[in-house]
Amino acid sequence: MQLEVIGVGGAGCRLADAIRAVEPTEHAFCTDVFAFDTEASTLRSTVLPESHRHRYADGTALGAPDGLEGAIETGFEIGREHADELLEVVARGSPTDADAFLVAVGLGGTTGSATAPGLVAALQRQYDVPVYVLATLPADREFDPEADDGTGTGPHSRSVRADSEAPPRPNAATNAVATLERLDGLASAIVVFDNEAWLRPGESLADARDRCNRELATRVAASFASGGTDGAVAQNVIDASDRERILGNESGIVTLGYGDQTVETTESRFGLGLLSTKRDVETSEAVSAVETVVQKGIRGKLTLECEPETADRGLLIVGGPPNWLDRHAIAEGRRTLQSTVGEGILGGDAPRPDGETVFAAVVLAGVRSTRLEELQAAAAQAKTAD
Repeated sequence: MQLEVIGVGGAGCRLADAIRAVEPTEHAFCTDVFAFDTEASTLRSTVLPESHRHRYADGTALGAPDGLEGAIETGFEIGREHADELLEVVARGSPTDADAFLVAVGLGGTTGSATAPGLVAALQRQYDVPVYVLATLPADREFDPEADDGTGTGPHSRSVRADSEAPPRPNAATNAVATLERLDGLASAIVVFDNEAWLRPGESLADARDRCNRELATRVAASFASGGTDGAVAQNVIDASDRERILGNESGIVTLGYGDQTVETTESRFGLGLLSTKRDVETSEAVSAVETVVQKGIRGKLTLECEPETADRGLLIVGGPPNWLDRHAIAEGRRTLQSTVGEGILGGDAPRPDGETVFAAVVLAGVRSTRLEELQAAAAQAKTAD
């Protein structure tokens, strides 16, 4: 599948960078990657070429402090006003070669959050392909001073030190919920990553940023990259229409699962590391590796925690060195996902001849999550307090 990736706002631009960084050249899945922001400093920090970076609006227009009453509503208006301008930049690339757009954005602020709905609506009008949103949710400590006080004594404390690089955003929950409501009916689907759930004990938001972006980008690459490479053909190809069928077109919430395992792919005839050859793989080894990564993908950490059983549809992609991709084990993995989700699932394989890991990418679409309910409650409480 070929994606046109657009990062909007500081968090979105960093995500776009991370997706470009994990994209292997032998199975590239991005037609273009763009970065849009109101601040020149944000754009300069990306690794994207200057032709694929664009500053819009005034640097202070959308970057108003989150505490400023009505900032997100003003931002929505400015986002709509600049949507056509951003479309013109996208047109400089190869948007007509893309099977879908992926708009990456961090929810909670007033730049990416405010711009995303207008941009998504404009893309839907201009192009006849799905427009997906990749959205990160704010952590509790960004908007709730009692969630973590930097000493590890707050009611939701993770013993995390105060993060001087991330000033409080008291309206983060309100802004995130407002943007999700605006995206409902506009985005074809919304892939969600919950920053709160991915923070480690003792880790600040700034320290976690790069790690979390890599984790999310890895899952995006595994879920959207093409099935086969370097002459290796997938036995069960998952194409763009299959992914569109699973993700849907009704703004459903999507979470991604992932599991991998490093495997031995070569052996030396003399035990000296010389004349290495592709090693033969015992069926039991291949089956065990596939079963392990499938279980990790379904029952391991999701980008948005939920009960997998709440999903309406599911997709399983198992990839790695071709001689490790036991088709019977992959078929059993698909049955495992089907027993969890129901009949609305698809499965395929993604051979990687030069790979050194077996991996499973799991896409769960149309899920329900208590985390979103918690954000809605926090947003309602903030409005009451105002």
